[in-house]
Amino acid sequence: MTRTLRARFARRWVRVLLATTGVALALAVAGSGAALAATPKRIVSLNGDITEIIFALGYGKRVVAVDASATYPAAARKLPKIGYQRTLTPEPIIAFNPDLVIGDEVAGPQATLDQLRAAGKRVVIIKGARSVRDIPTKIRAVGKALGATAYKRAKKLAATTDKRLRAVRKRIRRVKRKPRVAFLYLRGTQVQYIGGRGSGADTVISYAGGVDAGTSAGLNGFRPLSPEALVAMKPDYIVTLAAGLQSVGGVSGLLQLPGVAETPAGTRRRILSFDDLEFLGLGPRTPRVIERLARAIGTLASANRR
Repeated sequence: MTRTLRARFARRWVRVLLATTGVALALAVAGSGAALAATPKRIVSLNGDITEIIFALGYGKRVVAVDASATYPAAARKLPKIGYQRTLTPEPIIAFNPDLVIGDEVAGPQATLDQLRAAGKRVVIIKGARSVRDIPTKIRAVGKALGATAYKRAKKLAATTDKRLRAVRKRIRRVKRKPRVAFLYLRGTQVQYIGGRGSGADTVISYAGGVDAGTSAGLNGFRPLSPEALVAMKPDYIVTLAAGLQSVGGVSGLLQLPGVAETPAGTRRRILSFDDLEFLGLGPRTPRVIERLARAIGTLASANRR
């Protein structure tokens, strides 16, 4: 074969190789777009906020069991429980024969998740929302785990939620002095904490136009409630969860806790309570929570002043 013929032969095979490679790449790209898993028929949800999103996407009837933090919607409360999201064991979950086990980073411990995977279960752990702005991303992640149709619904729900968040944000008034809000996590006389940066409450308070008192004092996460520290924070408002407030005897009982009555919030009885999952869940209902909080602390402008 002459040098010219060899060159032509080589060029021909290069074109063939490029063409077939292009087809392969095209197939790979197409496959990646359709790589979402088949819609699960039996779902076990490990976190209350994840459960809420699954129901919001219209897949509640496929959920066969949930953790104890799943309190919304009402149908979720009626489902069998597999334990609490942070202290799960594999056996109760496996007993429901799920084809999808889904949760966020709070779910665990890790050993349980590893055992579920070793048992052949599909376990999807998504990144939880650290701030209000992460909510749309979380919604889309849940939808993606549920399959192509759910992902389309999730993108619509995420867009709607984001639009509602932006609408509320536009109504937050600029005030000379932002109200200071302390978040107390209470479970009777034995569990009493004040939230700081990363508590989940801090991002809601900030988005509503307030100053999280714990974050302002340099606290991270949750710290045991100190009467002296609480008084020094001088909160204008105290936010609690409904179940927690009830556990200490309501507003009157809360005012009996050391230090509470000495704060501006306690003096004026400016005690606000919210449903546990609604306030800390960072999900589709969060825009409504922010609006309610902003109205209560005086930072929400009227609708006709938007």
